[in-house]
Amino acid sequence: MRAVDINALIDQAKFNPFHWRVLFWCALIIIFDGYDLVIYGVVLPALMQEWGMTPLQAGALGSYALFGMMFGALVFGPLSDRIGRKKAITLCVILFSGFTVLNGFAHNPTEFGICRFIAGLGIGGVMPNVVALMNEYAPKKIRSTLVAIMFSGYSVGGMLSAGLGIVLLPAFGWQSVFYVAVIPLLTLPLILRFLPESLGFLVRQGRIEQAQQLLQRVEPSYQPQAGDQLEAAAGKAPGAAVPQLFHEGRALNTLMLWVAFFCCLLMVYALNSWLPKLMNNAGYGLGSSLAFLLVLNFGAIFGAVGGGWIGDRFKLDKVLVVFFAVAALSISLLGFKSPTPVLYLLIAIAGATTIGTQILAYACVAQFYPMGIRSTGLGWASGIGRSGAIVGPLLGGALLGVQLPLPLNFLAFAVPGAVAALAMMVFASRSPFASKASPLPAKA
Repeated sequence: MRAVDINALIDQAKFNPFHWRVLFWCALIIIFDGYDLVIYGVVLPALMQEWGMTPLQAGALGSYALFGMMFGALVFGPLSDRIGRKKAITLCVILFSGFTVLNGFAHNPTEFGICRFIAGLGIGGVMPNVVALMNEYAPKKIRSTLVAIMFSGYSVGGMLSAGLGIVLLPAFGWQSVFYVAVIPLLTLPLILRFLPESLGFLVRQGRIEQAQQLLQRVEPSYQPQAGDQLEAAAGKAPGAAVPQLFHEGRALNTLMLWVAFFCCLLMVYALNSWLPKLMNNAGYGLGSSLAFLLVLNFGAIFGAVGGGWIGDRFKLDKVLVVFFAVAALSISLLGFKSPTPVLYLLIAIAGATTIGTQILAYACVAQFYPMGIRSTGLGWASGIGRSGAIVGPLLGGALLGVQLPLPLNFLAFAVPGAVAALAMMVFASRSPFASKASPLPAKA
């Protein structure tokens, strides 16, 4: 009998076709997720006009999905540690895709808000699970990069939402962009077929033969033998997962991650919900305003992938400190009159250091917590952070309601970036990556 450390084998594996498949399916799910989330900012000006909503009412309506995301992250993160990542992801796809399609049939704000809330459960629940799955299978030396590339699908989805909005809104009305969300439901059989289950979950369930087959696909040099004892740095039983977030010296770091998530998600959703409307009020046409949303999400891809690449070579937590500081600066500058090329550049930088930084923050959390509580850690960081996502649209609506000057609107959106930078400085000063999530060497 030999003891096999699956963490060490995964860490040392070379990138191969199996990793490509995991990356593809996780990224595809996140693309759909990002599309369904950003869609509200795309249709917001049209909804306000059709239903005669005030900015404050529109902000409240936008927050319904975010309440759903908060509960979805808190529920489906820990739940997947019990039922498996694959089942949790499947449930989430059904929720966010099905109820986003139903949004297109809403006749009033109440129906619309109910559908957005239920869709939000799936949107929020799927994020921590695909991040945990990608992080689990990624080789250590490119882990941050792969998670960032995968999560960049969120920005691709946001760009698709804005791009299709530019094309579909004038010709077919706001309902048409919601009907596109049926695509994830159509691809669900393929997701069920090709998306792998968590190795840690299979080991905890005693499904050793399945785990061995998956491990051989991850690292072809591994040859299963009868009596192999698979071991993972998985933490304690999932039932006690939430308290474990505060054990073994993790308490302050957990709180700092929650602060950073709150602030970052506030900036992300404030901008995604209100950037088109703010630019529309500043004198830009609806098409131009949606183009700004397109640039915001385009910039996020470069921020996430570039930040992930830097994070694999330096400490990811220190990269986050710098990105949050740049986010605060770039957002505050958006409120001032600038030449159009400079404005587009500032919006791209804001996207890179808000949406892009949020993607890196997920990678940071996934690397900080051990495998057995990873989804729980991601789910709770995301869920607590969703309160910031709820505040973002409400804050934008309140600011527009009192008709503050444009620079003050953007300055209010920038302050959380400075707070998040301070929180990550505290996190980085404690050097958490040195021991807590590091796998043990394989035993002969």
